Amino acid sequence: MIVISDFEINQVAAPNLPLSPFEYDRLYVDQLNNVLRLYFNRVDAILNQLKTLSVPYGAFSSDQDQTAVANTATLMTLNTTDFANGVSISSSKITVATAGIYNLQFSTQFQNTDTSFQNVYIWLKQSGVDIPGSTGFVSIPNRHAGTDGHSIVGWNYFLSMTAGQYVEIYWSVPNVAVTIQHLAASGTPTKPSTQSVVATMSFVSALP
Repeated sequence: MIVISDFEINQVAAPNLPLSPFEYDRLYVDQLNNVLRLYFNRVDAILNQLKTLSVPYGAFSSDQDQTAVANTATLMTLNTTDFANGVSISSSKITVATAGIYNLQFSTQFQNTDTSFQNVYIWLKQSGVDIPGSTGFVSIPNRHAGTDGHSIVGWNYFLSMTAGQYVEIYWSVPNVAVTIQHLAASGTPTKPSTQSVVATMSFVSALP
């Protein structure tokens, strides 16, 4: 279950209680109790549904290095599903099964082997169409002291998605010295591996 329907929510509106008589009336009391019983039964039904409320989400990543041709729109790919419910991946596509407003968050581990700062453009497409205003422009630090420059770049977007729609993350670089890197676990101190791309998709709300 994703959300409680408008119909179900409307059924738990406060009932119109019958006016009380001046004197005790068994029939009135029974009628009042019946109205209240129906109301609280509806409230209980909604609360029971909320106890098992399940909303769509997905957490994905990539353990592969990724490269691009200079000045060419290139897809970021994902090959690992960490958690998922109603959201799935197929290479570059993050697809939702249920319509709604979603929060897409991502982070990318960039590497620059050049001795100068290099730029990266990142943007989104929804079902193959550019999303206006989604392009980000960042610079990756240069190679220094014998070590390649590295930077994790990430941000988030709210997206209006219909059932079956997908979103993809694109990037381009003027200089191929910039790549997306998966880093192996390392020691001194011991550190776990680094995924090259991480992306999460979380349900926020039903469509207005």
